[in-house]
Amino acid sequence: MKFKALAIDIDGTITYSDRRLHFLAAEHLRNLGIPVVLATGNVLCYAAATSKLIGLGGKVISENGGVISTGFDTNPHISESMEECEKAFSYLSNRFDLIRLDGDLRKTEIALRRNVNADDLQASLEGAGFYIEVIDTQFALHIKSKKVNKGTGLEKMASLMDLDVSDFIAIGDSVNDREMFEVAGYGIAVDNADPGLKLIADHVTSMSFGEGTVEALQILCRRDFF
Repeated sequence: MKFKALAIDIDGTITYSDRRLHFLAAEHLRNLGIPVVLATGNVLCYAAATSKLIGLGGKVISENGGVISTGFDTNPHISESMEECEKAFSYLSNRFDLIRLDGDLRKTEIALRRNVNADDLQASLEGAGFYIEVIDTQFALHIKSKKVNKGTGLEKMASLMDLDVSDFIAIGDSVNDREMFEVAGYGIAVDNADPGLKLIADHVTSMSFGEGTVEALQILCRRDFF
């Protein structure tokens, strides 16, 4: 089967372990010859800047699917999930010492410092009437709507690009990549990936971080997947 586009995570996938951009991975993405969508839990400005630095077209899924942009000069599509996240944050703040990140940059979810346990926050929300989940991406905690994720973001992006979501190959490393893998036509986990993500991946690389992405893209090109 031929695939028409690639969706790929940033931190932990096209970086080194210290979050520096892996230049060889960036070069491979820039020269791939198909549309490349960066899909991240980070904010839009971070994702757009990374796309610009790599030399891609500005197609990004940010805030775990909450904010989607098809190009540098286009208005982003923003989900309406912040109000419920704010209510959940207020509720949790009365029970935990939470440190909020990113200020007003986030539009659809709330990011927290990893000084508390995500499972403890989630357990506190259970039974409180919130349709909210707390995930730990190993870079931050995210208070987000259960209705919004990288999978719904990829479905929206595919529609905007006049593609089917199954036309995408997805590459990632974290728990927040799971839904993206579930809807994409083919999923590749780099070797440093969350164990649960590896279980649902179609392929797991032998290398980690950006080197794993280079390995993945070389394999895909050799197998004529594009």
